[in-house]
Amino acid sequence: MVIYAYSEAYLDSAKNILGHAVDFAVMSLNIEPDTFGDSLMVSNAAAQFGRGNPSYVAGTNGCELARQILNEAHIDYADIEDAMYLDKSPEYWAGWALAHYQWYSSRSFMEILTEVPLSEMIKMYPVYHEMDIEHFLEHMNVLIKDANPTTKLRAKRLNCNMSQSELAKDSGVALRQIQLFEQRQRDINNASAITLLRLSRSLNCRMEDLIEL
Repeated sequence: MVIYAYSEAYLDSAKNILGHAVDFAVMSLNIEPDTFGDSLMVSNAAAQFGRGNPSYVAGTNGCELARQILNEAHIDYADIEDAMYLDKSPEYWAGWALAHYQWYSSRSFMEILTEVPLSEMIKMYPVYHEMDIEHFLEHMNVLIKDANPTTKLRAKRLNCNMSQSELAKDSGVALRQIQLFEQRQRDINNASAITLLRLSRSLNCRMEDLIEL
């Protein structure tokens, strides 16, 4: 079961906007990549972008988005006129690819950039920028999975201070099924929508928060 962050109709626009935002912040405003990445993690503008709010993924430009993110994170910068170039830099590509991965994975920028900093994505440019985007997505999945060896289901359950038995009783999902999901012996991505709904309600999260990549 694949659940994307927002409608695919906005994806190309979102990738272009975030690409220009990263390029403008780093190359024109001289913000360190990981400083801008940290700002992405905490700003409301980035959160709205990640949810596919049309005002952010289609109704602004990258320079405007970069300024809003930096302002919300209280990062000082010497402002200049908007600058968006036809030649795409590694910084542009990193923002473009990050937007695609965030949409595809439905993870927050906080979740992604905590494990794979923006500076590391920029370093991926020489290897991945001419490849199909699927190769980048797969590589990001591996990096984030290696950084988080536990399953999302187990992490959410422990965060709620619930045992497997308590989750089974509260959700109505069989205990053995929960055990198999957490041991990765059964793929939760292939679970029925009703199973994901029951688990997510018990854990007070979204169904997509339980999907593994």
